[in-house]
Amino acid sequence: MKTTSLELTRNISFRSFGLWAGMLLLICSARGQSSGDGPILPRDGSSSVRLAADSLPTGRTPASRGIQPLRVDVNLVLVPVTVSDSMNHTVATLKKEDFALYEDNKRQEIRSFSTEDVPISVAILVDVSKSMSDKIDAERAGIVEFFNNANPDDEYFAIAFSDRPRLLSDSTQSVDEIQGRLLAEEPGGPTAMLDAVYLAVSKLRSARYERKAILILSDGGDNASQYTLREIKSLVQESDVQIFAVGLFETSFFNTFEEKLGKIWLSEITDATGGHTITVENRDRISEAAATISRAMRNEYVLGYRPGNLAKTKWRKIKVRLTSPDEPPLHAYYRQGYSTMH
Repeated sequence: MKTTSLELTRNISFRSFGLWAGMLLLICSARGQSSGDGPILPRDGSSSVRLAADSLPTGRTPASRGIQPLRVDVNLVLVPVTVSDSMNHTVATLKKEDFALYEDNKRQEIRSFSTEDVPISVAILVDVSKSMSDKIDAERAGIVEFFNNANPDDEYFAIAFSDRPRLLSDSTQSVDEIQGRLLAEEPGGPTAMLDAVYLAVSKLRSARYERKAILILSDGGDNASQYTLREIKSLVQESDVQIFAVGLFETSFFNTFEEKLGKIWLSEITDATGGHTITVENRDRISEAAATISRAMRNEYVLGYRPGNLAKTKWRKIKVRLTSPDEPPLHAYYRQGYSTMH
């Protein structure tokens, strides 16, 4: 039997947030379907997800698309890696010998090594729900700082989300255009972050560049999406998109249940793609975090190795270890596996 997003949330809450049970019941009873037109279609009576005509092929779910999460050139697997220090500053000075690469716990010879600062296609997802009302200025400043550190040749998609995701700009290289549309959005309504991620992955399938990334700016939480966390994680694990997020989690007694779960949900989504989430507890640091992620997208190592027999379809686990003795210790972000193809 399929687990819905409400059931998943309820299960998590009873295990980890027992005191919030009463609030959860109120949320469940009040939560409704989005009534607007858009690419995210409501579920039918059998609880199956009905996909948009311009997104996934008919009859196939996000988990069954079979997209290679890592680039495979003939019999060479290419693993993108970003590295940061304990202050989340991007490290772009490492060499081949500073990395150790494993597939299914067996060390692999790194046969190719490169650094990339090439144009990429980026979908920017901006939370404009009601909970962002008092943080909207800081979020706008973060958008500006992201563009200040980006490659001018990048391609952009802009999506704002509250009760549903809305495509503001479709495939543009005009920073002024996309920045203007994002900055004009006013906050209001509930939050459909998971649906926004689905729309972004769908749009990036027609992107101009091979490298694709998503940036999410949000205070976390989701109380309006049609898709579940499990469905979205399955989708992004099999996509060729890296997801990064700036999560604003100011500590407050009045934080909603969804906001408390927001940090966990954002991290699970970004980690599944080889990206990561930078969490801030002070809105004044949103701009710094957005700039850091912008630089991380531009400074990426690509490690190449020859895998074992690819004839048999299976999930291959990947590990990347840093052998550099740098202090403080560095952290590598990478996609932790891929599925081979027949």
